[in-house]
Amino acid sequence: MGYLFETEEHAAIRQTARKFAQAHIAPHGAQWEEDEEFPVELYALAAKAGLTGIGYPEAMGGQGGDLSHVLVACDEMVLAGRSVGTMVGLGTHGIALPPIVRFGTPEQQARFVRPCLVDGRISALGITEPGGGSDVASLHTRAVRDGDHYVVTGAKTFITSGTRADFVTCAVRTGGEGHGGISLLVIERGTPGFSVSKKLKKTGWWASDTAELHFDGCRVPVANRIGPENSAFPMIMMNFASERLMLAAQCVAIAELAYRESIAYARERQAFGKPLTGFQVTRHKLADMASRIAAARALTGELVTRAVKNDPQVAGLAAMAKNVATDTCSFVCDQAVQIHGGYGYMRETLVERLYRDARLYPIGGGTREIMNEVIAKTEGY
Repeated sequence: MGYLFETEEHAAIRQTARKFAQAHIAPHGAQWEEDEEFPVELYALAAKAGLTGIGYPEAMGGQGGDLSHVLVACDEMVLAGRSVGTMVGLGTHGIALPPIVRFGTPEQQARFVRPCLVDGRISALGITEPGGGSDVASLHTRAVRDGDHYVVTGAKTFITSGTRADFVTCAVRTGGEGHGGISLLVIERGTPGFSVSKKLKKTGWWASDTAELHFDGCRVPVANRIGPENSAFPMIMMNFASERLMLAAQCVAIAELAYRESIAYARERQAFGKPLTGFQVTRHKLADMASRIAAARALTGELVTRAVKNDPQVAGLAAMAKNVATDTCSFVCDQAVQIHGGYGYMRETLVERLYRDARLYPIGGGTREIMNEVIAKTEGY
């Protein structure tokens, strides 16, 4: 099942993503999840295949297209690759690069965007801090101007691809308290004072590395600042809307994959002399799963259609889609484990891994509770 907005162009992207995932991810994804990392060379392979550049301007080394094209590629990477952690790790440029694409100078775009899209350079986004999560306006990492540099001191945590990133698009405080004192700096790997404090162990997404980063007097060139000083908060909020769209899409894909696994297992597994699909209780579980997936896919499809048209209400709709899709994903993965019975609790079974992967989505990119606040604000109550 695809999205209603899909054209022949989207179908071609699906085919490209499917072939790549089947050839380079699916045969190894389960082991990479156990190893808690995938080969760094995969970034360059994805770039060479044209997948990394989907949705980015051709002038910057991308393949063109918009968020709808990114969404269908993501959908197929999950369905065919069968490793959420690998897909997530490969896709961190999707949250690290957009501020540079939208607000960076041509020189910054040449230095940071093109190498990621063309050569597979690794990028990450650094927003969350050890002392705070969703309250971006209260971040504490400080960047003090010193001539042609900023001196950065502080820490970031839960940074996807943080242990291997060549650079981090990092939110720092260059001004006073609140949202008006925040800037974005690109902090490059190897900068003195920039270190990975530790690689974090997680419930799910094992194949994607997640790091805590430390900045101890890092000297970052002013030339690495994205946009005017103290103007980054709106950029971050704009980035969040796109990120939440993609998180919703990931949830739809994960739920679809868990549903497909459940159908295959229920048809094959025998109990009391007949397959599990021969029991009404199983058929009704599958029917509920299918119905919720269809509803989440429809809302996510409407969101991406509105986002491509620059609908001003997209922030609220993104929050709605994320909540609906995360609820769907959690429900479907739970039911998938139940249908698989004891095997659903075993590490060798895909649905066990999907069940763990799903738990991140009501938290990442803004918690479910924060999404409800966004919805309330956009609805005017």
